Amino acid sequence: MADQPAPEPGFRVDALIAEDIEAYLEQHQHKSLLRFITCGSVDDGKSTLIGRLLYDSKMIFEDQLSALESDSAKHGTQGEEIDFALLVDGLAAEREQGITIDVAYRFFTTEKRKFIVADTPGHEQYTRNMVTGASTADLAVILVDARKGVLKQTRRHSYLVHLLGIKHLVLAVNKMDLVDYDQEVFDKIVADYGEFAEEVGIEDFVAIPISGFKGDNITASPAETTPWYDGPSLIDHLETVELANAAAQERPFRMAVQWVNRPNLDFRGFAGLIACGTIKPGDPVRIVPAGKTSTVKSVTTFDGDLDEAVAGQSVTLTLEDEVDCSRGDVIAAAGDPPEASDQFEATIVWMSEEALKPGRGYWLKLGTQMVTATVQPPKYEVDVNSFEHLAAKTLDLNAIGVAEIATDRPITFEPYDQSRQLGGFILIDKFTNATVGAGMLHFSLRRAQNVHWQPTTITRDDHATLKNQRPRVLWFTGLSGSGKSTIANEVEKQLALMNRHTFLLDGDNVRHGLNKDLGFTETDRIENIRRIGEVAKLMADAGLIVLTAFISPFRAERQMVRKMLPEGEFIEIFVDTPLEVAEQRDVKGLYKKARSGELKNFTGIDSPYEMPENAEIVVNTVDMTPVEAAEYIVKQILPLK
Repeated sequence: MADQPAPEPGFRVDALIAEDIEAYLEQHQHKSLLRFITCGSVDDGKSTLIGRLLYDSKMIFEDQLSALESDSAKHGTQGEEIDFALLVDGLAAEREQGITIDVAYRFFTTEKRKFIVADTPGHEQYTRNMVTGASTADLAVILVDARKGVLKQTRRHSYLVHLLGIKHLVLAVNKMDLVDYDQEVFDKIVADYGEFAEEVGIEDFVAIPISGFKGDNITASPAETTPWYDGPSLIDHLETVELANAAAQERPFRMAVQWVNRPNLDFRGFAGLIACGTIKPGDPVRIVPAGKTSTVKSVTTFDGDLDEAVAGQSVTLTLEDEVDCSRGDVIAAAGDPPEASDQFEATIVWMSEEALKPGRGYWLKLGTQMVTATVQPPKYEVDVNSFEHLAAKTLDLNAIGVAEIATDRPITFEPYDQSRQLGGFILIDKFTNATVGAGMLHFSLRRAQNVHWQPTTITRDDHATLKNQRPRVLWFTGLSGSGKSTIANEVEKQLALMNRHTFLLDGDNVRHGLNKDLGFTETDRIENIRRIGEVAKLMADAGLIVLTAFISPFRAERQMVRKMLPEGEFIEIFVDTPLEVAEQRDVKGLYKKARSGELKNFTGIDSPYEMPENAEIVVNTVDMTPVEAAEYIVKQILPLK
């Protein structure tokens, strides 16, 4: 039915001719689209509700209506009345058992909006199907049988849709006709659900008393049967709820590249669906994870170029520069790009009959990115009935747990609570190609592999003599964006021209390898500097002049490294750039994120920086260029023998 043009109320489907169809499509093609799911316990009336929505919106053909009347007589559960659930329960097994097993998708439209609704299973054993239906939904209708109240599966499904990031919830108290439309019954159910919702963190929901079978408060309200209810009908609410795309347009631009379009030698475009933000010609963008920057040349569609495109649109972007960009990369706002990492903490919903095998390689698909991933033994499993954290070594079918994941190369991501497109993933069995799990990324880890150094019998004096130089550790410290890495790189270049043996340890580079298991809390920062100090000492033992470019915000840790080395070999170089200057540069967009609260423990904002009290050398990038600063430093450390 989703592929057929839908008639307005009052049209006869069999009377539509080509002109009617063309006029209808012209009138409705620009309507907004809302995806929603219905879920709840078994026999709460999900399929009946959807059937009623299709029937009332005139979304069935006359031959389908005839078949429905015939099927209702054969398979229906409503006596001589039409059984609307049969419009949705399409599987023979469902009709025989009277339950929904698979996820059934249906399309319908009203005067104000288009809808795609997923009817998800109520049985606990089919929780994985419910997760599938919820993965693309903007709203969830949680049905409760007025006779039974809030049940275990009601809580389970509510917890899952909250976990999957669905912000809009409707508590549809169904079958009110079977409790004589008693307001006290309705109020008690709403109160019980409200207590549960607060417990799991559901901030808001809309409660509506309905009868899917009778049609009360489905398309119009207030129904005569519920004079005590003064809220919207279900359709009224569905037509007016705010769509996710509207909010997504306010976020920084993100588009995962699905396809590189090269129809000829003169055109190279990058096609994809805009996940969030807006884009227009002239906007600066960054390719993640490579980090290359360029400017948008054009925003192209099948119907021609656009002056601007927004979240939810599929477009092809052309760029001013020839940058390396392919399927799986993300084109993002240059000043506020997403993160790339290869280790994460995530919540995983296991969807396979075969249990999770920690350590086994699975395909991890996140948007257009596909990598090999290994899952560590879960930190814990969540009991979705009591919400307790239970010890677990693996995850079985329908289990939900929190675990650490490592990928074979960095992927571009954002936490799931910020972006479902860049934070949600599936796990695929490499042998069967079956989807075995779905997950939500929390944050990246900075876990490193152990680094072992081969001991040597040659003394440090021997190394220094062979290199004809005195080992030094040139320790650059300063705020993020102060210019440490730039100046250190320039110093190394000048030393190389003097035939000196050097090695540069940069803060960002080291965190991609040796220290990738560390975060940015005070404890992790201390450990980060301790490790770098040990490595710098080993390199100095090898006779090298070592340059390090780290924020190293705490005096105690800088002093700790100084004590690792012989007297005079540790040279502290303070790149004295004021915070306001460093923040104005904000090359990586980190200060902006820190100011907005997205990035915690950021030096200079919500984590302190302790300025050196007696640095051997002080330079800055306000009064000096990087080259001038480098020349000054080299003169200060001469002679090198």
